[in-house]
Amino acid sequence: MSGGDWRPTASVETLRLRARLLAAVRAFFAERGVLEVETPCLGAAAVTDPHLQSLATCLAAVGSQRTLYLQTSPEYAMKRLLAAGSGPIYQLARAFRDGETGRRHNPEFTLLEWYRPGFDHHRLMDEVEELLAATLGGSAAPAGAAERITYAEAFRRHAAIDPFAEPAERLAETARRGAAGAVPDLGEDRDSWLDLLMGTAVTPALGRGRPTFVYDFPASQAALARLRESDPEGGPAVAERFELFIEGMELANGFHELTDRAEQHRRFERDLARRRARGLPEPPVDDRLLAALGSGLPDCAGVALGFDRLVMLAAGAAAIDQVLAFPIDRA
Repeated sequence: MSGGDWRPTASVETLRLRARLLAAVRAFFAERGVLEVETPCLGAAAVTDPHLQSLATCLAAVGSQRTLYLQTSPEYAMKRLLAAGSGPIYQLARAFRDGETGRRHNPEFTLLEWYRPGFDHHRLMDEVEELLAATLGGSAAPAGAAERITYAEAFRRHAAIDPFAEPAERLAETARRGAAGAVPDLGEDRDSWLDLLMGTAVTPALGRGRPTFVYDFPASQAALARLRESDPEGGPAVAERFELFIEGMELANGFHELTDRAEQHRRFERDLARRRARGLPEPPVDDRLLAALGSGLPDCAGVALGFDRLVMLAAGAAAIDQVLAFPIDRA
């Protein structure tokens, strides 16, 4: 620690830009009648996704101690509000993810997350595009008409493979051939190879000059999205999920939300089995979310958008530290 560490890493000009974008987001949703909500950062349950690691803390109550988790996303609590009849909602939430540091990552960050009853993922992509125009339209960042391509097409264009058909061995060969350095041995885990290729070969080429939505992910990567049994041409089952990329950076992740309690429980258990196999902590499942799904979650679509990355695009910043007052190294 040095004597200069007290200073913010973002300029005052950038902090003013950040404040204007926060105001623009709130105005955007107010105009559309979407309710702003707040949900707890701390919860009794945590995300089970093997790719996300939660930060835990200990609450010392009278005569006992409880482990609580800082939320990686407000999703579970917001879905409980939807099931209780909230209607369309959004939140500018503080989120926390262990082990995520780097040029585009800070362990504590801001997520803009919203849910639209009656929307599917295609209609929600329309609204995300409208939000980009409202927030980035006057900046140097590309915010014109977005490109929309399927996950399969993205891989065909930028990795020259069919992600639904190639065996793990072929995916590994493709990853090693294009790698600048050592590539881990991921065995027969196709999804891990696809994630690696997505990050190294596909994502850097997306959103160049205009935003790119990638949709219809493999069913095995559904997360909390519903599945569609097959596409109109009789292809493999796909997840009704999309991701948004601008200038080679992922900005948002959206879903036509799963509403089936039993299927959600199966996915939680599958995630925990994967965590067990990898030697990762197994957090408690969110039983309150499952109960909310059981009571009836309305048909809806939802999306989480990295607000700090949105500020990066508006400011022309190369690193997330440039748009945060105090990143983790100065917290």
